[in-house]
Amino acid sequence: MSVSAPGRAKSGRRAATAGARRVATLAFAAQGVSVAAVYTTVPAVTEHQGLSPLLTTTTLVAVALAAGFGSFLGLAAVRVAGPVATMRGALLTAAVALTLIGRAPGPQTAVCAYVLFGIAVGALDVGINTRAAAIERAYGRSVFGSFYTAWSVGGVLAALLTAGAARLDRPVGDGLAVQAGILLLVACCLRTHVLPSSQEPSAQPPLGRRLWLRLLPFGLVLLVVYVVDSTVSAWSAVYLRQTLAASLTVAPIAYAAYQAGTVVGRASVDRLVHRVGTVAVVRTAALVVAGALAGMAMAPSWPFAVLAAGVVGLGASVLAPLCLASAARLRPAASETVLARLNLFNYAGVLTGGAVSGVLGSTGEFRLAYAAPAALALLVLAGARHFTRPLGTSEA
Repeated sequence: MSVSAPGRAKSGRRAATAGARRVATLAFAAQGVSVAAVYTTVPAVTEHQGLSPLLTTTTLVAVALAAGFGSFLGLAAVRVAGPVATMRGALLTAAVALTLIGRAPGPQTAVCAYVLFGIAVGALDVGINTRAAAIERAYGRSVFGSFYTAWSVGGVLAALLTAGAARLDRPVGDGLAVQAGILLLVACCLRTHVLPSSQEPSAQPPLGRRLWLRLLPFGLVLLVVYVVDSTVSAWSAVYLRQTLAASLTVAPIAYAAYQAGTVVGRASVDRLVHRVGTVAVVRTAALVVAGALAGMAMAPSWPFAVLAAGVVGLGASVLAPLCLASAARLRPAASETVLARLNLFNYAGVLTGGAVSGVLGSTGEFRLAYAAPAALALLVLAGARHFTRPLGTSEA
């Protein structure tokens, strides 16, 4: 029996959409690897380069600022070359930056490499989230959670690679070179698939003031999420090393536990949203994050802190994808512009969390650095009512 032309066209659209989803999943996983590679090697790079606590804090703040700049470069690249080409270029740049961080002959080169990494990861953010929003529209249902699950899996892998390299007494540059190689491999595997509902991002109508007001609640929630994320991601290894006397082998395990928690949370988020509704998921996640951060602040030893970090990841993991997906649905035809602007809150959160935690840590008050975001996480409860239901679902 021959297949009709409409049937073949429909099958082709499904194949293209599935292919685009696979490519985006790879890119999200690669970004998870890159971010984890940077954060989990901070203690080793600090000791290898002889960086002072203040310079380490300043460098991580510079990464956040560079990422904000990179998001605007990414927006321009998406408009000119498309999201897939933007993703590929950003991954290649991030791979170069990781290699330079590991092989830097001195502190100045290392700091410049960190800044280059920030620019790359900011551009990558815009590319992958723009592509993810388009894929979700093509599917007609919530799929954002699956992309961020891949991000977290990549983070766990990179953290374990860092711990393994330390266990084998390998130089930090060797571990970063392996992780850079993963990014290069993914960049070479990226392919462009034409989505059924894809539209050229050029010639978009301007975003009005009313839309910015509707974006504000999502921006504030995203800011809180990334204050929490940067506090755990950027400083958990240093916290275990300096405050809880963990070894260089053990220090990255808190990040691995955090990302393992995010794998579980993000793998479940799409089903939870369909079952109980977006608002209920967001509110529950905020309470879980607040309690777990308090547990990290009071941790008597590193195993307790590792467990608490995993629970933080479980709660925090669902908030960013739901926030980005809801915001992208406000203006589907201009999602790349919406997400680029929303990313400013992302980097503001990273900047705030990283700077405050670093300053408190450099003065010996790392426990307070985890107690403060615990209270801040409760603010997410106020913004939960603004979250929109995913396509094809109804709120409980």
